[in-house]
Amino acid sequence: MNKTQTQPQNTKHKTQTLMAPVSLKWDETSLHENRFVRDEDERPKVPYNKFSSEIPVISLRGIDDVGGSSVDGFGSRRAEICDKIVKACEDWGIFQVVDHGVDTKLLSEMTRLAREFFELPTEEKLRFDMTGGKKGGFIVSSHLQGEAVQDWREIVTYFSYPIKARDYSRWPDTPKEWRAVTEKYSEELMGLACKLLEVLSEAMGLEKEALTKACVDMDQKVVVNYYPKCPQPDLTLGLKRHTDPGTITLLLQDQVGGLQATRDGGNTWITVEPVESAFVVNLGDHGHYLSNGRFKNADHQAVVNSNTSRLSIATFQNPAPEAIVYPLKVNEGEKSIMEKPITFMEMYKKKMSTDLELARLKKLAKEKQDLEKVKPIENIFA
Repeated sequence: MNKTQTQPQNTKHKTQTLMAPVSLKWDETSLHENRFVRDEDERPKVPYNKFSSEIPVISLRGIDDVGGSSVDGFGSRRAEICDKIVKACEDWGIFQVVDHGVDTKLLSEMTRLAREFFELPTEEKLRFDMTGGKKGGFIVSSHLQGEAVQDWREIVTYFSYPIKARDYSRWPDTPKEWRAVTEKYSEELMGLACKLLEVLSEAMGLEKEALTKACVDMDQKVVVNYYPKCPQPDLTLGLKRHTDPGTITLLLQDQVGGLQATRDGGNTWITVEPVESAFVVNLGDHGHYLSNGRFKNADHQAVVNSNTSRLSIATFQNPAPEAIVYPLKVNEGEKSIMEKPITFMEMYKKKMSTDLELARLKKLAKEKQDLEKVKPIENIFA
């Protein structure tokens, strides 16, 4: 779930300039020499395995039952699910879903293949190196150009929707079942995402297809994250703090733990408790704007640990680059949180520019601070 992960498909990947190393050594030397150490204010505040139950786990069983009576309870079940999802989006912009209809065998296969890919020899993974503007493949960190610190992770990523935009040459051909399983996985998650967007559309008092239509021709990008063991996890992050630019993100994670969320600007953090076969659902910036700020965009990060590696699979559901970003409904007495309508591409570029500028200013401030510390020593010899 980081910013380079969700770049609209018709842009050139100028932000992804980190060259994949010849040897992927995730050790203490690499931690310090390859710019993984973060400033103190960015370092983890909560352990990876100190789990919180604040993020709701919502069963979707009965969500398709729009009829029914008070006797069988099915009619009220959909309304109950919708209420829980809406409250979660208003409080955190993040929740977990179970009983979602995606076959657990498919989830197991997807996870198995992902692990097998990252266990491949370095030279085999680098056959799919995506540096230099390639759309999809393998890369280390995937941090933005201009940022001084890297994320402690490897990723493999591919664009899956629109189907016409698929470039299978950028999809791994090892393990051999990768393409067939990931195609099915992508199809299932597209359906689940649209179902969740229907709920949010209805909560806004709109037709249930409103949010999906606002995406025009919905993009989907799958990013498989591998977070190696880290010798000093208190110094770095697997994925820096951010919100996703798109509409909604579905995350399948293993049982290790490491996904963290905040709703007070980063003052306090919680670690999301892993739930077997559940999807963590994050609302992105696009969904936040379409709801006129009613639904929060999930503010999150990923931490690492020294005991074991971690795997997660993020599926980003994004609007088409030309889709218009503006609140779908502004209630009486309210004002739009946006000055004017813009395209998703414009929104994305503005977000990236702002993040890079903040990173630049922070780097300058740190350099100035370091210089100030040196000055008294220099004065002794003046």
